[in-house]
Amino acid sequence: MSSHGVSRNTIRRALKTLEADGVVHSAPGIGWRVVRSGDRRSLTERMTDLIAEDSLSVGDTYPSEAKLCGRFGASRTAVRRVLAQMEGNGLLATVHGKGRTVRALPTPTTRP
Repeated sequence: MSSHGVSRNTIRRALKTLEADGVVHSAPGIGWRVVRSGDRRSLTERMTDLIAEDSLSVGDTYPSEAKLCGRFGASRTAVRRVLAQMEGNGLLATVHGKGRTVRALPTPTTRP
């Protein structure tokens, strides 16, 4: 905070943004660490690409929040933010009590 002259809330928001982009990861009791994987795509890109990578079709069930958190090493908050964005872009649909399904396949205009 002192080296950049910003508040604690600004640092927290910046770290959450970096976490959502897959640049850093929060580990309980350890703190923030830089992600060392070779995949530098943002969480949004990785979750959108999952549709093609898992060969999902329109109407197929999209993985649960818990599975996505484990697969991408992201917080539930970050995963929920991207899921909401994907729903807003028309890629996913939520069925109450049944989870999310693929509503449309990604195109260059629906990609981040």
